[in-house]
Amino acid sequence: MRITAVTCVKNEGPFLLEWIAFNRVIGVGDFLFYSNDCSDGTDHLLDCLEDHGIVTHLPNPASNRNYQMQALKDSRRHAVVKEADWVWVADVDEFLNIHVGDHSIPALIAACGNPQAISLNFQFFANGGVQDFVDTPIISQFLFSHNPDIWGAETAIEVKTLVRQDFPLGYYGAHRPFHDDSKSQPHWTDASGRQVPVPFRAAANKRRIRAFPARGARRFATLNHYALRSLDSYLVKNDRGDVNRAHRAFDDNYWRDRNDAAWRDESILRYLPALKAEMARLAALPGVADLHARAVRAHRAKCDALMADPGYREMRQLLLATSPYCAAEAALRAEIGLT
Repeated sequence: MRITAVTCVKNEGPFLLEWIAFNRVIGVGDFLFYSNDCSDGTDHLLDCLEDHGIVTHLPNPASNRNYQMQALKDSRRHAVVKEADWVWVADVDEFLNIHVGDHSIPALIAACGNPQAISLNFQFFANGGVQDFVDTPIISQFLFSHNPDIWGAETAIEVKTLVRQDFPLGYYGAHRPFHDDSKSQPHWTDASGRQVPVPFRAAANKRRIRAFPARGARRFATLNHYALRSLDSYLVKNDRGDVNRAHRAFDDNYWRDRNDAAWRDESILRYLPALKAEMARLAALPGVADLHARAVRAHRAKCDALMADPGYREMRQLLLATSPYCAAEAALRAEIGLT
């Protein structure tokens, strides 16, 4: 089974080896990376990995600043996507945590009945009080999330989607594929092997285009999303902006919404021994370890530079003092008299 991951990156250098290694462990064999405007050596590390046959790396072709959608449109013309049995569109802070069989993507596909698409709900992992960036696997540092069935005030939680080659594809979206549901109703499941809700499948409701209720939808897998990481890395992310849409900043609501640490989930740690071994194999390739180290140094230097800026020092202190509850939960607590 040939599985290709497609992703867009900007200044993600310190986190590339873990994400690539993790996906190799769960069954991804091919990677198509698009990068833009990198200043931390992300592009150089990807070029090196391409030289070793690990990834395909291209400059992002976007001309209208809509980086991800333009890249996904371009991806369909490349053999690494055209010849894949399955395509996995995800970001490098998203890790597919599979609970069934040998914990691989093929095991997930089999458990779901080999559908034409599988959509997996996000589980947002909180910062958990981690302030300093350290160069160790992200999946081992952040072990607390919201209740998997509800995020803030929402029971419908966003997804990312594995897509089989014979899906009646109109085009790839960042969260799900799009098709003409009046002409074809694909076999499309959640991560429990249940058919996805019809309004979601048909993109009939704007609020449900990329989300559906998560309750009962994680039997075979969940999608761990480490959107915050450490406070240091979050500030760098804030400075960088969103790779998928230019000029979108990350404010304190973004932090608060994703920093719910009510639920401890260590299940992904089962991958850690295999992950570390695969990271070591990649790092042993000529030039890779040095370029990874350069990206780590650049990330730390950016952290230091931001702390020389009064505005970022203030932001850091504000985030440290921010309520541990998202805005919706804080409002509810105030209404019922909880402090």
